[in-house]
Amino acid sequence: MKPKELVLDFYKNDLLLNQSEVNEFLHPDLIIEWNSSKGFVQMNREDVLNLTADLSKAYVRSKMRITHIVAEGQMVSVRYSHFVKTFENPREEMLLAHFFVIWEIKDGKLYRGYQMSQFN
Repeated sequence: MKPKELVLDFYKNDLLLNQSEVNEFLHPDLIIEWNSSKGFVQMNREDVLNLTADLSKAYVRSKMRITHIVAEGQMVSVRYSHFVKTFENPREEMLLAHFFVIWEIKDGKLYRGYQMSQFN
């Protein structure tokens, strides 16, 4: 699978709520450097899988609306907005945050992520 296709598949609706599916995309040595409006966080594979478990407890739906995606070699940049629906109010979609991430792909998996976000 080409790097751009891999990243597009990773951001499919509801995938981030399924820990076993997310696991298939992650390189064993994954590192994400995440700058958000709440500060800097560095996450490894286990951290991402734990975040996925937490998301699945809070949200019934997860949707990424990608506005830009650019691929060059093993690098893919994506700009998207993350929308969710809560268990308490599954009919209302709410914007969680806006994201920009640069992914480095290695061995057909997400290897390094450099992410920025701003919460809504």
